[in-house]
Amino acid sequence: MRSLARREESSPAQRNMFSNFFSDIDRMFDDDMFLMPMHMSRMANASMPAANISETEKEYNIELAVPGMKRDDFNIEIDEHMISISCEKEDNFKEDKDNYKRREYNYSSFSRSFRLPETIKADSIKAQYDNGVLHIRVPKAQQTVQKKKRINVD
Repeated sequence: MRSLARREESSPAQRNMFSNFFSDIDRMFDDDMFLMPMHMSRMANASMPAANISETEKEYNIELAVPGMKRDDFNIEIDEHMISISCEKEDNFKEDKDNYKRREYNYSSFSRSFRLPETIKADSIKAQYDNGVLHIRVPKAQQTVQKKKRINVD
């Protein structure tokens, strides 16, 4: 990290040709160059909503924390036991006042997919958005319990 102490600048006559080179190297290490990949992965995951998945006797529950969205922003699709949840939202803000103009854009999106078991009722899946949380209920199909049966050999 950069130190809070002020560096004394030397006069041009006292500087040698390596002084700028070494100060640039110092600055590179001060800016946490080696931690950059970690910071970039955090930024990439910042837009990925947290998910909770639970199971009861009758259904699977998927909850995604996505505050600030509207019901119409979500797109939920099922394709071959894969549920895909995506969202895109674009906001524009424009303000004109006497001495200034302000215009801001905000775009956010995400996409998450989860593999579902084969024993579900795909036609009965329900989704609800409430207080910043998207709730998806995936009912289980009733599994038929086969009774014991004796097969005679002819």
